Amino acid sequence: MKKLITLSAAALTALSLFSCGSANTPGSSQESSAVTSQDTGSPAPVKTSASDFRTYVSNTYISTGSNYCVDKAESVTYRAYFPVEEAGELEYKFYFSNTVDSTYDDGTHGHVGQVGGDYTIESASIADGGTSVEDEITGRTPVTFSGSEGKTVSAGETFWSDPVTFDVPEGHFLVWEWTVSGENIPATNMSNLTKTSADYGDGKGMVYCDQLPLPQLIGAKRDVKYQICAVGDSITQGCQTEFMAYEFWAARIAQRMGSKNSFYNCGLGWSRTSDIAAGGDWLSRASQADAVIVAFGTNDIISGEYGGDGGNTADEILGYLRTAVTFLKEQGCSVIVFTAPPEDYRENMEAVRSEYNQKLPGLCQELGATLFDFASYLSTEEDPAHALYGGHPNGEGGQIVADAFAEQFSTFLSID
Repeated sequence: MKKLITLSAAALTALSLFSCGSANTPGSSQESSAVTSQDTGSPAPVKTSASDFRTYVSNTYISTGSNYCVDKAESVTYRAYFPVEEAGELEYKFYFSNTVDSTYDDGTHGHVGQVGGDYTIESASIADGGTSVEDEITGRTPVTFSGSEGKTVSAGETFWSDPVTFDVPEGHFLVWEWTVSGENIPATNMSNLTKTSADYGDGKGMVYCDQLPLPQLIGAKRDVKYQICAVGDSITQGCQTEFMAYEFWAARIAQRMGSKNSFYNCGLGWSRTSDIAAGGDWLSRASQADAVIVAFGTNDIISGEYGGDGGNTADEILGYLRTAVTFLKEQGCSVIVFTAPPEDYRENMEAVRSEYNQKLPGLCQELGATLFDFASYLSTEEDPAHALYGGHPNGEGGQIVADAFAEQFSTFLSID
């Protein structure tokens, strides 16, 4: 059951509240689907019981969705380090989707709704990465699938691992490691956010790798007050911030919320509002949360929808946003929409961003969503088009945004 969220007056009374998701919630026991995909050719998602997503909530603010495809892997071992939101001994369970969530660049290396190929999980494990990537990795513990150490994954399949109990000491990293073989495997373009590597079996051992197949949810059985999810582009994912500093706005908010809430980062580089509106597994996963932050606009303006003819107009972006927010509200989610941030655009693109931001309050009021004026904290009144902290806001910008968000939603999200 989703939890009722009580808003403070400062959090805007326009945000309507619902209890649990309706019978047609994606991932419910009736296994019904999300919004029909738009021109992607992808199947509607069919998932396991929504109760799994309520029981096993995100335990890291590093995004592990997919916006890329590994063309081919032959017994490649992939490794990634994850800071955890709650340390200690917890029961973990990992969720996987063999379909690409969002579009990367022009879609050549991965696009929304792209169905992954058949692949084989040869083995998987989690471990204690210590407090530094220089520390020895200890406590490797197998992750199994229906009691087996490996699994054959079908095109478009979604599945969970078996639960596994593991202890991550305070301040330590959780290390995910698995060996896979196959073609067209959905992956995350990590953009140097955390330590990632791969062993290609060529005798060179673990070497730098930035495109990794990963679980779509690093889930843990945690007693949390609220589950918060953020969907967005590279600015949400945290790209181009300092390596392993976890200083981007989503991480800053998650850190402020502590272990009493779960923060599920579903930001993906190059993604657009049209990607989330396509109604695939990405939107379905997000809809399991109590509250969803929706933060898009940049790539919509620059690139537009996958397979389209270029950047979108303000009204086109608002149309895609309407589709996604309407679905989330129907599933019982509270929704917070961010304005599109400054990007030092050329005049024609800045005009689109300005029009979009001007019309956004009206749409939010109509749909019962709350507006957060993200852009205003990243620019000045004198020069609203200038990205004061960079097109991908740096750590200073991330802290300013997190402080403003905490002030507006402190009662809502129990932020200290």
